[in-house]
Amino acid sequence: MSLTNEDLLTISNLMDIKMKPIKEEMKMIRVNLLVNNIIPRLSTIESFYLSTLDRNAANADIIKSQQADVEILKKVVAEHSEKLHKIP
Repeated sequence: MSLTNEDLLTISNLMDIKMKPIKEEMKMIRVNLLVNNIIPRLSTIESFYLSTLDRNAANADIIKSQQADVEILKKVVAEHSEKLHKIP
């Protein structure tokens, strides 16, 4: 039995008709996955990232100040160490 081009076209059209609800269902599944799973997770990641960024920005000045204090302390300790070694 040989199928004609018309038969193949009819089969193709029938398959398209049968597949349309499945394609729509798959589209809805993808949308639901995005809305219910991926988007909330991205929001959580964004929130964590932004709060970490804010916290780091707020602490940057403190860290710079502490670094300056440590440099001063190093100099003072070195000077005092020199003075102590000179004491007989």
